[in-house]
Formats: sequence, structure tokens, C-alpha cells
Amino acid sequence: MDAVKERAGLVERLEAAALTGMTLAEWAQAQPDKPCVIDPDGRARTFAEVNASANRLVRLLRGAGLQAGDAVALVSSNRAEFVEVLAACLRGGFRITPVNWHLTEGEIAYILNDCEAKAVFCEARVAASAAAVAHAPGVRLKVAIAGDIPGFLDYDEALAGVDASDIDDPVLGNQMLYTSGTTGRPKGVFRPTPVIVPQAMYATRGYDEASVQLCAGPAYHAAPLAFDVRAAMGAGATLVFLDKWDSERTLATIHERRVTHLHLVPIMFQRLLAVPDAVKARYELSSVKYVVHGAAPCPPEVKMAMIEWLGPVLNEYYAGSEGGAGFMIDSHEWLKKPGSVGKRPVLMGSKILDDAGNECPPNVAGTIYHQLPPGGFTYYKDETKTAAARVGDFFTMGDVGYFDEDGYLFLTGRSAETIISGGVNIYPQEIDNELIKHDAVADSATVGVPHDEWGEQVKAVILLKPGYEPSEALAREILDFARASLPAFKVPRSLDFAADLPRSEAGKIQRGKVRAPYWEGRARQI
Repeated sequence: MDAVKERAGLVERLEAAALTGMTLAEWAQAQPDKPCVIDPDGRARTFAEVNASANRLVRLLRGAGLQAGDAVALVSSNRAEFVEVLAACLRGGFRITPVNWHLTEGEIAYILNDCEAKAVFCEARVAASAAAVAHAPGVRLKVAIAGDIPGFLDYDEALAGVDASDIDDPVLGNQMLYTSGTTGRPKGVFRPTPVIVPQAMYATRGYDEASVQLCAGPAYHAAPLAFDVRAAMGAGATLVFLDKWDSERTLATIHERRVTHLHLVPIMFQRLLAVPDAVKARYELSSVKYVVHGAAPCPPEVKMAMIEWLGPVLNEYYAGSEGGAGFMIDSHEWLKKPGSVGKRPVLMGSKILDDAGNECPPNVAGTIYHQLPPGGFTYYKDETKTAAARVGDFFTMGDVGYFDEDGYLFLTGRSAETIISGGVNIYPQEIDNELIKHDAVADSATVGVPHDEWGEQVKAVILLKPGYEPSEALAREILDFARASLPAFKVPRSLDFAADLPRSEAGKIQRGKVRAPYWEGRARQI
């Protein structure tokens, strides 16, 4: 009974701490010696150590003149300092923008200036850091992580000697992430109301004192940040970082660390499934009890194979950095509605609209609109883009899909990816979901290519599995395979083989890059 009361008291304290960004401080008090973050090189920092660094960082930032509401940029790979800076911003009232550290000097500089960063933390391995920050005159505090950057303070030296006790005046901070920038410059998604996850949410996902969270994707991206980093911080779980994707290393880490929770994207599923059975057999994965996935549509065939391998532990989401209605579907429900991303949420509405703004009936695809989240959002300093995505109190991320007769949502692609052939809309994701079922196909990117009569024609660009070689005979075989399952107007009229398919950091195929060579010298209407 005492243990139950103690646990109830901790949950109550955590709920209160979340309002001021001090959740990790409560976990540090409850489990000070438990590993909080384990870096890719195996280095571990305890909850007490991470919490102490967060307090020091708040005092460092305030000493540099930053106040609540000011922006902090973080250019870092997956490592403990990422969590420490994030924890500091959450309790210091600062608005943090994690930056994709793979970007160029100019791209990083643009984000630093656009988000109005007054402090920046850059990992020394990011060669573009110094030059990018030199183009951001608003930055008043520059700190280098894990190495020297000329003109920057050293992270460890800057924190040495600073008071590590919990700050007594915490203010809940916020975050502003940037869109992927597939057309033009990326834009900050500014939500004036910070998101607070209730502790009950972690309980529904099966977190307990033995939980271990694996972050195999880039922490600066919205999904790993939410489902791996901040989930581990909120649930008091040990967070294990991987620095880059390696299929066998991922399996080995799950086995060695007894990972219970992790976020993956469909391309990671495909790469794990491609690992030889003899290699898979070396690793015991029974510790896994909650896998969350999303960010890109998952071919049903791929997801079915993952469920058969790991069991019904897959939980799919559909949402965006902008917020709005979050769709979720667990494995049991998905097996009844294969291909769906979940049922229409009850609390926040979503609807499907055609090009004329009329609501589409069941099983008719259109643009997906979500009800604005509490407090709303804007694309930072871009009223035109903000307005263009709105219809009343609803907004769109440009995704296309349909509700079935039971209210389940199915994604068919993005509006910018829609192929218009002879005036008929064709959604490439539907075609890819069939092509990937062929034994030789590792991945598929269907695109529209120029056609003088029809405007566009459907072309499949195929990545083959190891052991298969491109040939005209194999191309005909794959197209015949598609013909057996797709309506005639959706069957690709031609097929090319590719050595690789470009993807975003979120794992989404970048169809624009696949399509671009076919449209060189010709204008495509989008």
C-alpha cells in the first residue's frame, strides 16, 4: 500500500512539474542514479547529472541576458547534451529550435536568423557551424559541444562552477520546429501554447520503471523528438541514442539494452526486414512492447510482416508539427482495417475537401484538413503561407486521403505529388503499395512524367532488392504484376530502375527529386 501511495504521489508531482517544465527534475529526485541518456559510444549520464546540467544551462543563458520567450538554437547530433539543452529550455522559459545539423552553412544561418536565436549550441563535428553563426548577428551566446569552435565557449568549461541546484523560478518553455522546406525556404511552426503531455498518456503506452527508449532517428526531427526524446524525459525512461541508422546495430542495441519502446519509420521497417534470417536469429527482441511509427505512409505488406515478426506492438500515428487532430491505430485495430492510420478523432475534427471546398463522401479522396489545435499556430513570420493552408478553423498539411464508411482514414499521398493524367487524379502511394509486394522490389517511387496528349503519364522508379539485376524482362514482369491488382489507368506505363531513392531525414521519399530529371526543360503545373 505504501508503494501505491508513493507512486500516486510521484504522478501528482510530475503532473504539477510539467506545468513549469520541471518534469525531469522530479525524476532526478525519484531516481537520481538511474541512467537518463546513453550516448552512441556507450557513455551514460544519470538523471541527477542531466538535471544538474539543465539547471546550470538556465543560469548560463540568463547570465547572457536571455529572458523567457527568447529563442535558443541547437545544432547537435544524438547525444546527452541535446537532452540537457532541451531540458534547460523547457524550465527556463526559452523557445528551442533544434536544427538539422546536416544542412549547409547558408541553410543553418537562415534558420538561426529566422527563429531570432539569441543563443546557439553547436556540436564541433558540424563543420558549417562557425560560418553559419557568423551570419547570425542576433546571437549573443555561442557554445561549442564536444570540441573547439573558434569564438565559442566550451560547453563543459562554461558550466563548470555554475550552481547546479534546481532553479526556484521555472517558466515553461516552448519549441519551434521547421518544416522540411520541400518548396522554398523552411518555415518555423510557431505554436504559442506549449504542448503538455499528461502522465496518463505514458501509462497507456506501457511505460514503467524498467522502460528503455531507443532513439534511432535524428532527435532534431519532430517525431523522434516527441516519441523518443521527450517521451523518455516525461516517463522517466532511460534513453538510448544511436548516431546513424544501421539495421544490425539497431537489433543488437534492442537485444543488449532490453529496449521496450522505440519510434521507427517505414524505411527502417523495410531495412530491418531485409536483414538475413540468420542475422536476425542472433538477437532476442521480446523486450519490445511498444513501437510507434508514422512520418511516411507504410505499405500494408511491410507493416504486416513487422507485426508477424514482433507481434501486435506496432502503433501508427498520423499528425504533423502543426498539431491538430492526431490519428492513432494499434496493431489489433489495424489488422481489421489494413492500411488505415486510424479513426476520425472525437475531440478534434478532420475532414476531406475536394478542389471546390466541398466535403468528400466516404471512399472519395481529397485534401485532408484538421481542426486547429488549442492556441492555434502560424508559420513564423509568413502570414501568406499561414493563410493559404487555412479553411476557416481548419488547416491542411497538403496530404491527400479519404475516410471509409466507418470513419477510418487512408492516406493516398500529397497534393503536390498527385499525378493528373487526362484530367484524372492518380495517387502514387496507392501504386507503390502494390509494387512493393513484388519479390524483387525493395522500394518504389511512382511519379508523373510528361506526356504530350495526357499531360502526365505514370512512371514507376524501382529500387531492387539485393540479388536482382535490372533488365527489360524484369521490368515487364513487375508491370504485369501491377496490372493484376491495379485498375488499368493506375498501372505505370513505364518503369525505370534506380540505384537509390532520395529520402528526407524523416524517411519520406522525396518524389520531387525523383521526378525532376524527367521534367527538365518543361514546366509542370502543381
